[in-house]
Amino acid sequence: MAEGSSSSRSSSGDNQPATPSRYESQKRRDWNTFGQYLKNQRPPVGLSQCNSNHVLEFLRYLDQFGKTKVHLQGCIFYGQPEPPAPCTCPLRQAWGSLDALIGRLRAAYEENGGSPENNPFASGAIRVYLREVKECQAKARGIPYKKKKKKTSTSGSKGDDDQSSSSMPFS
Repeated sequence: MAEGSSSSRSSSGDNQPATPSRYESQKRRDWNTFGQYLKNQRPPVGLSQCNSNHVLEFLRYLDQFGKTKVHLQGCIFYGQPEPPAPCTCPLRQAWGSLDALIGRLRAAYEENGGSPENNPFASGAIRVYLREVKECQAKARGIPYKKKKKKTSTSGSKGDDDQSSSSMPFS
């Protein structure tokens, strides 16, 4: 609202900013990329026929463009967060990148007329896939991703605020 020109734009009924935000630009680019992926399938897949399997295939397809080294179980560096030497393990899309991508595509699907009930990006299969990627990448890099458990009482710990709200018993 600090811009002087925003008042003249708002009277036209157009709530879109003149220059889309980085998020909006990424979302549009991701949506167009996914649409192109569907068109390139043999036979081409229309958006109305798209399901979670197409989304999973798209995520696996994107792995070839990944930049995150994910060590395989047989690799001598498996489980090491900072390996001392290069290896031949594959590069993959990082879990965080995939998670953000799915969030953008989920929003774009609904913004482009898809119903929330049929949103293939919001399916349980996608959540399971993302969780498996997260766990696999964490193990391969030696980073323990564990579900948060109740902490025992420690004084001065950073997470005390979280602990107090999450440890209240239900009655």
